[in-house]
Amino acid sequence: MTPMHDADVTSRVDIPGERLLNRELSLLDFHARVLELAGDEAIPLLERVKFCSILSSNVDEFFQVRVAGLLGQAESALTVHSADGLTPNEALAQIRERVLDLVSRQSRIWKRELRPALAAEGIVIGGIKDCHKRDLKELDQRFEREIYPVLTPLAVGPGQPFPYISGLSLSLAVFVQDPESGEERFARVKIPEGLPRFLAVGRDGLYVPLEQVIAHFLARLFPGVSVVERAVFRVTRDADFEVSDDAADLLEAVETELRKRRFGDVVRVEVSSSASEQMVERLANGLAVDESQVYRIESPLDLADLMELAQLDRPDLKDEPHVPVVPPRFAGAQSRPAALFHEIRRGDILVHQPYDSYRASFETFAQAAAQDPDVIMMKTAVYRTSNDSALVGSLIRGAEEGKQSVCLVELKARFDERRNIEWSHALEQAGVHVAYGFPDMKIHAKTTLVVRREGGVLRRYAHIGTGNYHAATARQYEDIGLFTADDDITADIAELFNFITGFGRPQEFRKLLVAPFTLRSGLVAEIRAVAAAAADGETARIRLKVNHLVDPHIVAELYAASQAGAEIDVIARSTCALRPSVEGISETIRVRSIVGRFLEHSRVFAFEAGKRSTTYIGSADLMQRNLDHRIEVLVPVESVRARQEVHAILDSALADNTNAWLLGADGSWTRAAPGKSDKRHSHHAAMIRRAAERARRRTRRVD
Repeated sequence: MTPMHDADVTSRVDIPGERLLNRELSLLDFHARVLELAGDEAIPLLERVKFCSILSSNVDEFFQVRVAGLLGQAESALTVHSADGLTPNEALAQIRERVLDLVSRQSRIWKRELRPALAAEGIVIGGIKDCHKRDLKELDQRFEREIYPVLTPLAVGPGQPFPYISGLSLSLAVFVQDPESGEERFARVKIPEGLPRFLAVGRDGLYVPLEQVIAHFLARLFPGVSVVERAVFRVTRDADFEVSDDAADLLEAVETELRKRRFGDVVRVEVSSSASEQMVERLANGLAVDESQVYRIESPLDLADLMELAQLDRPDLKDEPHVPVVPPRFAGAQSRPAALFHEIRRGDILVHQPYDSYRASFETFAQAAAQDPDVIMMKTAVYRTSNDSALVGSLIRGAEEGKQSVCLVELKARFDERRNIEWSHALEQAGVHVAYGFPDMKIHAKTTLVVRREGGVLRRYAHIGTGNYHAATARQYEDIGLFTADDDITADIAELFNFITGFGRPQEFRKLLVAPFTLRSGLVAEIRAVAAAAADGETARIRLKVNHLVDPHIVAELYAASQAGAEIDVIARSTCALRPSVEGISETIRVRSIVGRFLEHSRVFAFEAGKRSTTYIGSADLMQRNLDHRIEVLVPVESVRARQEVHAILDSALADNTNAWLLGADGSWTRAAPGKSDKRHSHHAAMIRRAAERARRRTRRVD
């Protein structure tokens, strides 16, 4: 039996555009919440600097992808409306207004709060005017030795066209004039990317931005002429790409698109606010953009580089270090691989990163599969990973020892495409079978399957997670993983892998909800079951934890459930198109976002309909692309202990009154605050304590 394809599932409720919030504007609201943390004096200083840096990185990606897409729609002259009813030009106008306000607030926070606070702590971000004579001598020597050799002035004139400006690179725009002829030329000097952005000068904690050092010595690049004006500018280009559905060789197609990305259309030009109108006009003409794409910036451009300062060795200005704990049931597994599989067979294991150690849980599982002589096969689906991930090494070791090692690599993982290509080649050279999926559909599921020979029979073990197999981000991203030997779940995963690497359509899944086949219809069925229970006066509750909730059909189903009387709580980290607490529409729906020390990344779906309770975790957000155009997996959490742990996570997140924001019916976000009689509750701090207590209880039992 072939399962119903979710593209055939539609909502039973029509939803007018005014009942939805705009996706792009909602994402900018998330960026504003990040910026609010940069201005929060209760947070350690270098952590605030980090949030200021993250805001700039977030906005860069927003323009590279979301704004680039809207500009493409606007230029097509087609009549296109977003789900909330805005045309591309209307959305772009509102985005510009929001971004101008956002970067203006960021500039104020940097200049009036963070920079003075850093100076008070002996970290002075200054300029050439702050340098003593000995400092200037040191800078002169460094410039000649380390900077000047890698600079290339590019002038514009007869036979010298306007130079190509690479995306996200920092540059100096210069007007130079010949004092004899009076001829004036425009020139561009690229700020080298291989050098620190903030140069430590002298011994007094002074840091000078690299562009200011280069600007000070510009005369050496333009001998015999006068520098009339200089300004810092930066270009953002379209960084998204599409691979043809009929690409015969997916790897070659992605490599070709990566080469094209460098030359994507310009979507934004940032220029220092001191630049003259003549300079801005010259840049706009040379880059072929209109004035709506030019942003004058009062603070230093590209504050993403503040991450250099956030990483300074000043523990007194940072959060207390967090050391993930070894999950109790993984204790001793590194030295006894077979014991780990026995432990998983004894009952499902749920882990919660970064509170539980990623290395001591998933990477231990992968290493056990490579080391255990009874393991005959390991398959994994990788969306993003890091160079230091033990997963890659485990796949290679398994292949070297004659195990069947298979890796499904998603080449189209945005901004990680090149890295994925590089290490997939390394895997192939080591004998790992590498598959690249589909040109028209990303493999976003995070799952690993191990087959082990036990007593003459083959037994399967699996890990299904909400996060990428990425050792570096696992220390900062909040995610949930489930280890199971359940026959139905592991059989579903085996068939999914065969579908991706083979040819055909998967048959009916036993327990998993899999996009684009059964995930949408499965979630809709769960929501409708809760709505029916509410209509019958029974227990009816929905709790969702996602990064994004923007699919209009799912929103419509949630509205219908609310109107039936169901209690609904949504934790949406980034974007939410649903309007909560609207009379007669969504009165029983509450939406919150948690932004803090860790990046909330797990996806959890919990439904209570009468006496029936179901809970899923997995890789999918509530977006059309995830539900209909990707390979995604949700797994039911059936173990009582594991389900209790997931519900405890939800309880804590819904009780946060420190780093939570609440969404109003008008689309505005308000930061939660404890009442006079309420105790402060930080979800992240509570999870750190909870994990540590579990580890202590395990230690006491062993003792």
